[in-house]
Amino acid sequence: MFTIRYNNTEVQFDQAIRLRDLIEDPDHKYPVARVNNRLREMSYKFAYDADVEFLTLDNREVVHVYEASLRYLIAMAFHNVYPDYQIKFKYSVSRSIFCYIVNDLEADIKDILKTIGAEMERLVKLDLPFVRKSVTTEEAKAFYEDNHYEDRIDILNYRPDDTVHFYTCDGYMNYMYSYMVPSTGYLAEFHMFPFDIGFLIQYPRAEADGVIPPYQAAPKYIDTLRRASVWASVVEADTIANLNRHVHANSVVDFVHMCEAKHNALLTELGDRIAKNKQQIRLIAIAGPSSSGKTTFSNRLRIELMTRGLRPITISLDDYYLARDLIPKEPDGSVDLEHIHALDVELFNQNMMDLIAGVEVDLPIFDFTTKERGGYRKLKVTEDNPIIIEGIHALNNELTNRIPKEQTYKIYISPQLQLNLDNHNPISITNLRLLRRIVRDHQFRNASALRTITMWDSVRAGEFRWIYPNQEHADFVYNSGLQYELNVLKKYALPTLQEIPNDSEHFITANRLIKFLKYFVDIDDKFVPNNSLLREFIGGSCFQED
Repeated sequence: MFTIRYNNTEVQFDQAIRLRDLIEDPDHKYPVARVNNRLREMSYKFAYDADVEFLTLDNREVVHVYEASLRYLIAMAFHNVYPDYQIKFKYSVSRSIFCYIVNDLEADIKDILKTIGAEMERLVKLDLPFVRKSVTTEEAKAFYEDNHYEDRIDILNYRPDDTVHFYTCDGYMNYMYSYMVPSTGYLAEFHMFPFDIGFLIQYPRAEADGVIPPYQAAPKYIDTLRRASVWASVVEADTIANLNRHVHANSVVDFVHMCEAKHNALLTELGDRIAKNKQQIRLIAIAGPSSSGKTTFSNRLRIELMTRGLRPITISLDDYYLARDLIPKEPDGSVDLEHIHALDVELFNQNMMDLIAGVEVDLPIFDFTTKERGGYRKLKVTEDNPIIIEGIHALNNELTNRIPKEQTYKIYISPQLQLNLDNHNPISITNLRLLRRIVRDHQFRNASALRTITMWDSVRAGEFRWIYPNQEHADFVYNSGLQYELNVLKKYALPTLQEIPNDSEHFITANRLIKFLKYFVDIDDKFVPNNSLLREFIGGSCFQED
């Protein structure tokens, strides 16, 4: 006899039961469930005491499962109606997936998409079950060879397990490195439309309460992704298997410095643009999501500009915090420190305008101990002193509303790593940033991975509210991703991730990241230059004080 607690009820059973038999789900609301804080598919059968929570699409781990299952459905539809086409997925702009046909870049996407969409709708209506099938690594290799999945064969060499968990559906078989929804009927929510050489796929998002968010075009951001994808292919590091070959081939030193040289080239390009207009540009504003490497980037940009005869001055937006009683409140009554009106926007604008005009200014100093303004410092700048600011609101036009547009230069920074496990399985940029933050918090703040993951949803909410809506205001997008960085971050992230107990609600996220990281071959951090942006997270940066 065992007891299962779910939906505010407690029921006893004397024989094993499947999750799907515990609850009626005619509307396909529950793709997966949490059983004792472990993510489980609805087909999971068990016979032990458990707390069960049936999860919906307002949960980010459920969205991971939904998105992987949707890629499966698209690949299945292509297999059914266009079997000769090879497709590749990449994560893209506006919380969507980008897909294109690898072996026919001139294909008529509009007509193809119409046919594929109809096939997907047909499969959804049939409500076909996804059935898990475990095979040996050798059997998986033979399957890949027989079906011309050459892009998947090499990654098997780095798989730590002896088995591969395929999913079959109506005779079609594929593997998306993820749990799956119970059946095709759960995948009714998606939007697809032609984009560039392929098409974009939108799907429900947790941060949008389980619905598909509105599409927001971002041509500057997309151009950065496109350039990153091309470069990853040029240096033969567009998949984990290709990336790992650089380590095995003893070309790791060359490869690391190729990636660093790419950063240097972007800095040179940026420095040239600013220097070319140095008579006009007086304020340089830098913003990006969490763990983008803003601190190191700001320092390296400052030095880059110094080589051109400029002497940049850095001003902290934190000094413009208002007193706590003047800051907007959250619904629960706590202060909203991320709100733009937590800053004295009027004073900031006046100070910047006066500095640009050559007037000596009393800049505020915020005392974080007393949580109020603690005094002032005098500053006067000349024409060769561009002002650098960095912060969550740096690209927000409201922050600089009184400063002439031609006098500001806005930079958006974010890691745009374009890397795949294989053609059907891209690697999430958000997961890269989360891993960066886990490593940095553990190295410098004595914070566990558990604490970082616990805060991540709140961090992401702030990004969606204050950063992403302003990214297209940027004059330059700096890709802070380093193609080799996950090979270095792995050894720092794994120990703290493995400390998260399996009874934690965040074990699901930790377990997913652990499985993903194990595919990377270690690169010793001795190869990482001390001015590398990666040093901001692992330590040893020449820009960090002892």
